[in-house]
Amino acid sequence: MKRVIGIGNALTDMLVNLKTDAVLSQFKLAKGSMSLVDTTLQTEISKSVAGLPYSLSLGGSAGNTIRAMARLGTEVGFIGKVGEDTTGDFYIQALNNLSIEPVIFRGTEKSGKCVSLVSADGERTMVTHLGAALELEAEEIEPSIFEGYDCLYVEGYLVQNHALIEKAVATAKQCGLKVAIDLASFNVVAENLEFLRRLVKEYVDIVFANEDEAKTFTCEGEPVNALQQISEMCELAVVKIGTKGALIKQGNEVVHVGIMAAAKRVDTTGAGDFYAAGFMAGLCEGLTLRQCGTIGAITAGKVIEVVGTTFGEEAWEEIFRLVKRVKSEKYLF
Repeated sequence: MKRVIGIGNALTDMLVNLKTDAVLSQFKLAKGSMSLVDTTLQTEISKSVAGLPYSLSLGGSAGNTIRAMARLGTEVGFIGKVGEDTTGDFYIQALNNLSIEPVIFRGTEKSGKCVSLVSADGERTMVTHLGAALELEAEEIEPSIFEGYDCLYVEGYLVQNHALIEKAVATAKQCGLKVAIDLASFNVVAENLEFLRRLVKEYVDIVFANEDEAKTFTCEGEPVNALQQISEMCELAVVKIGTKGALIKQGNEVVHVGIMAAAKRVDTTGAGDFYAAGFMAGLCEGLTLRQCGTIGAITAGKVIEVVGTTFGEEAWEEIFRLVKRVKSEKYLF
């Protein structure tokens, strides 16, 4: 497995640094919450913070994972849908800048965007409009998309469209690819339980889940029992257990990998996405399960030290240094 293509909601993250929390009160936004809003309200909120410092970056769960994999040196692509607007243009250009092959369709709605209002204390309040991202349809997924790839990485949030996600994984399998999925969130799993179980049994090779998602998916109370159940449905199961690390099972091999202690826990958003990125990048290099888990712990540990999911070259250089030690088996958890 060398080349990975992701599919997910194509979102652009707009991080705005607030001076005060007045805008939260103005629009009755609970601090630290994530709200799905229409484009009108999102535009009103954006106008109210015009003039404040902001930054744009690629967002979305699978987008985060694929972006981090690209930085780790894996050959990757991304399937998604954006609008015919400047945000959509930015998204495609950002993929190209990161050497991510864009398989991007254009929709009629505005491009999906997540406006993250960052308070002075680092707390993020998110207002998200999925927009054109929701317009990606099963009929647009063709076998030619998967040519040259070895694995499809699926964002669990796409389960909002059963036909799309099943067409994607079925087509990928027909083209000889492995399929990996991140279960997204426990409420998504609960709402789509039977569908997800069938999807995993029939098509999926690699499952990533946190403790709550794994328990919901299997109805098991203990993560080790959930791991066992998931491993009976697929080739490789990864259950993340928070500060206790992660449990990994492939065949008869079971590995427990710890976490990398973060210098500071600023924002856990994207930690699961970056864990998957590190783990998948390790798999693409043929590393052991413990090495893959350690790289996942490193990337996850770094992203929680910053607000958002974008950090500077100094942090990436530290990641590259640690990954090099992992490959030489001098740094394993």
